[in-house]
Amino acid sequence: MTAKLTEVTGHEARNGSGDAFDALIDFYAAFNARDLDGLAANWEQGDAPSMDNPMGGIRRGWKSISEGYMKLFGGPGVVQVTFHDFSSQGGDDWHLFVGREFGTCTTPVQQMDVRFRTTRWFTRRGGAWRQLHHHGSIEEAGMLAAYQKIVLGMALGEAV
Repeated sequence: MTAKLTEVTGHEARNGSGDAFDALIDFYAAFNARDLDGLAANWEQGDAPSMDNPMGGIRRGWKSISEGYMKLFGGPGVVQVTFHDFSSQGGDDWHLFVGREFGTCTTPVQQMDVRFRTTRWFTRRGGAWRQLHHHGSIEEAGMLAAYQKIVLGMALGEAV
């Protein structure tokens, strides 16, 4: 009997079937390792994928999504997150994970806790599960502004 995971960091054992849950674990392994090649292997390629979050705004297509990851990974903050409090439902060729992430954003001079609402949608094409869409949001306005200042250098909407 396989234990049902309640948190995902990317360090969990995959079940080896190549299912959507393995793809979810692979995403967090790549993200927390700041591994752009691993993220490229996880995401659908081409123009189909989309992402919407407080740091990168709406991005369409893998090229734009990868540019957002490069900006995050090249910035001063190292973000590490754990996916938890999630639901999981799917069919033969789609799978949706809806939950929360918690973690930290650490720079050489400060660290802050972060909390996101998160949705990740995977589809299966040609036998492989790939992420097609991600939506993330921060419910707390003060946390959002502080996080944007660390990662982007200013809160969005601030005068330059």
